[in-house]
Amino acid sequence: MGKIDKKSSALLRCRSLLVLILQVGLILCSLVCAWLLRFEFQVPDPGLLRTAAFVLVIVRLAVMPFFNLMHGWWRYTGISDAVDVLKATLTGSFAFLVIVRYGLGLEAFPLSIYVLEGLITLTLLTGIRVLSRLLAESVRADSASKRLLLVGAGHAAQMIIRETQGVETGYSVIGCVDDDPLKKGLRVLGVPVLGTVETLPRAVLEQRIDEVLIAIPSATQIQMCRLVETCKQAGAPFRTVPEMAELIAGQVTLQQAREVSLADLLGRNPVHLDLESVREHIRDRVVMVTGAAGSIGSELCRQIRIYKPKLLVCLDRNETGIFHLQNQLEQGGEDQRKVFCVADFCNPERMRKIFQAYGVEIVFHAAAYKHVPVMEANVEEAVGNNVFGVLGLLNVAQDSNCSAFVMISSDKAVNPTNVMGCTKRVGELLLAAWPGERLRCVSVRFGNVLGSNGSVIPLFQEQIRKNQPITITHPEMTRFFMTVAEAVSLVLQAFAIGRNGDILVLDMGEPVRVAELAKTLVRLSGKSNPEFKFIGLRPGEKLFEELFYPDERVWTSACEKISCTESGRPAWPALKRGLDELYAATSLGKRSSILARLKEIVPQFTYENCDPDPNAGKMPFRPLPGNALHDVPPLADMPGAPYGAWRMNPLPGPASGGPGD
Repeated sequence: MGKIDKKSSALLRCRSLLVLILQVGLILCSLVCAWLLRFEFQVPDPGLLRTAAFVLVIVRLAVMPFFNLMHGWWRYTGISDAVDVLKATLTGSFAFLVIVRYGLGLEAFPLSIYVLEGLITLTLLTGIRVLSRLLAESVRADSASKRLLLVGAGHAAQMIIRETQGVETGYSVIGCVDDDPLKKGLRVLGVPVLGTVETLPRAVLEQRIDEVLIAIPSATQIQMCRLVETCKQAGAPFRTVPEMAELIAGQVTLQQAREVSLADLLGRNPVHLDLESVREHIRDRVVMVTGAAGSIGSELCRQIRIYKPKLLVCLDRNETGIFHLQNQLEQGGEDQRKVFCVADFCNPERMRKIFQAYGVEIVFHAAAYKHVPVMEANVEEAVGNNVFGVLGLLNVAQDSNCSAFVMISSDKAVNPTNVMGCTKRVGELLLAAWPGERLRCVSVRFGNVLGSNGSVIPLFQEQIRKNQPITITHPEMTRFFMTVAEAVSLVLQAFAIGRNGDILVLDMGEPVRVAELAKTLVRLSGKSNPEFKFIGLRPGEKLFEELFYPDERVWTSACEKISCTESGRPAWPALKRGLDELYAATSLGKRSSILARLKEIVPQFTYENCDPDPNAGKMPFRPLPGNALHDVPPLADMPGAPYGAWRMNPLPGPASGGPGD
């Protein structure tokens, strides 16, 4: 190791010496050329020339270190280096004039040579650096570097080109293509614009391109789909830079380039948010996220911490999920306090202790049972978790003087055909009718998020990876999709603008055919001739989802991608009576009775064999105590099995995440 260090030091000294000798030679050459030009290639008074040359070399070498011009890394020369050469030349020329004319009194030295020598020195010192960089880049371009073609000739492309020219990245940008036909023939930092995007396949073939990089961070969903199709036609591997929201300080680097994902093709439309209003509501407050280990809950935790809460309480019954979330959040190195609780939100006593211990002020309720076919076979669990669990948590939040309660709802709550969707609708009604004055209750309704635990996408990806048939329920089935980051950003915005009892609906864009979604995933994976198998609708599924009820009045909110809905709010006493009956039916565990009670609360609920239970009116009924307007007393005061604690032996497994398939 010592020998290597000695060799490196020797090479560095040798390099510095060569740089010194070369620059001295260029300075002397400049003076001689200026002298010859002044005297028409004659050399009168060689003694004066020698004296001036000695002084000039000393002055130049004394000035140059102050402008960092003694290093030899000229292959990285840029505009800043040219500016430094200009400054050093002007400073040296002025010092040379003062010393020769006034210090040494050599008034015979021609004034024109001071100017000529300075101009020639500036030209030679700058030129040698530019030439070194050109030679280094030509050598690198002819080496093993991958030949890169950029789609886009804007700001992002300039950053990528500058990076490949400045350091050894293993890539050499050969050219750009851009949708603007006026840019054809132009050069971006020396890299030619070869034509429009339509000419990309030909450019890949003619220029022997190894990889294509889509350098358009602001590309919309439609643009990305077109660009991906064009890249696939070209037959070269391709990647993309993240969208602008993912980039830090607008800096685009090759390290940030990644494979094109489904999110790029479905969710790159920009979202304009009022971040300050969200910050004002969250900063220095104690915020709890239930279902924190799920896809929606974990993203909520990641985004909430940006707004500097006083304390972030991450709660989930999934111990492994909480463990992974804790590792993710603690890698960021932020100073904010975070607490990770393994608990079931349906356990009111446990929740009450957590609320009191940490002083919870805001609740984002993302925990829910959400898998439609599973909940069709487990009706009691769906009702207990998604209805009475929410009711119990509302009670705890009310008694703990929380200021806001936000529930993640689902588009399946609209005209539900399954138990999961119906229970989410009951949750919406609960928050809309909640009589507590201090607690601001808001529901946020949206569809599927890409890659969530309940989404069909991970299933498709697994089947593609294993070369299995891709199972689709129906060729005409459509769903609303959005990225998890966009969904959570809008949830936070909805929390900031929502009024008490509001049901806010996120703009999901146009519905997407699930079959087309599967084909897109296949194209992205590079597979060919996949087998698609249509298996029919599963229990509780419908061909398309809806975002609004026909009788709901819809108006735009302060955020363009959030709508507010209003329909007839149920009176709390009437809703409470329906919940009493639902609780009694759930206690008996008879499916038909539970479904009948759900339909009484949500008349739009339709399900197989939805005829009313013939014994519905004769069933034993034991209403829960409470006669005040609030009509739901504190859980600690309720005898027997209160709301939110109705099941004695909860089934294992996580109850986290957001809406999904």
